[in-house]
Amino acid sequence: MPTSPKPLTEAALLKMPASAYMNADQLAFFRARLEALRDEMLSNAANTGAVLKENENFADPNDRASMEEEHMLEQRVRDRERKQLKKINSALKRIESGEYGWCEETGDPIGLPRLLARPTAEYSIEAQERHEMQEKLRA
Repeated sequence: MPTSPKPLTEAALLKMPASAYMNADQLAFFRARLEALRDEMLSNAANTGAVLKENENFADPNDRASMEEEHMLEQRVRDRERKQLKKINSALKRIESGEYGWCEETGDPIGLPRLLARPTAEYSIEAQERHEMQEKLRA
């Protein structure tokens, strides 16, 4: 019986030759990483919903204010995660279409170190820096 191949590690990924960029093993590695991030965020969102639905009555106004502050912070975190979830889903679609790992602006490789740090990256470092500079000029 054939054994299933061991999952690719970050170290093994980085040791691959440039000619192997975005091969099936690398795409499977990033798909698994993105799916794990997505699943974690969805789990966090479900937990937040349960926590926010708890309707605790506090006699002390300070306790109530503290709880409301915690809820606001929690909702802010979830809002950030919701935006990140859109990026994760977009990255997964790019894996399916064969566009993952390539800069949307230049078509150049984004690079494995950048994708390991930010698996939802759509641009190479240089293109991202140009986008950020343009944003500063518009602001």
